[in-house]
Amino acid sequence: MAETAHGDGAAPPESRPGTGGGRSRIASGPGTLLLTLYGIFTVGAASRSIVQLSTRFDEAPLAYLLSALAALVYAFITFSLVRGGERARRAAFACCCVELLGVLTVGSWTLAAPSAFPDATVWSDYGMGYLFIPVILPVTGLLWLRRSQRGRG
Repeated sequence: MAETAHGDGAAPPESRPGTGGGRSRIASGPGTLLLTLYGIFTVGAASRSIVQLSTRFDEAPLAYLLSALAALVYAFITFSLVRGGERARRAAFACCCVELLGVLTVGSWTLAAPSAFPDATVWSDYGMGYLFIPVILPVTGLLWLRRSQRGRG
């Protein structure tokens, strides 16, 4: 058996199944921008919801809990994009579906019953307070994750 640069005769780590070989496909090119945006939204939504939940919970508990949920979804997608691999891609795809459903549900709810939300969430009005990025991000993520799957096949 020929010895590799790793000295063990095995394939390099990036080509071994389950070792993140898909990472370069998911988080490269446009995936890098996607990863960056999800990271920023994770920090933004988490810090906002932590402050709101700890200082003003009684003012708008539903809105603040939904912002915390958004932060968790963003964090999971960010982690999955960093992790790479097929399982992580599928998990990120599922979470992007949940995120899109959340944005559309909360966005519609805030327009139909604004009194239910005395304070805005990340997903209020389809993310209008965030330049509509919360509704664009999951669509872009789904398209990218689907494309990255096709690239593997």
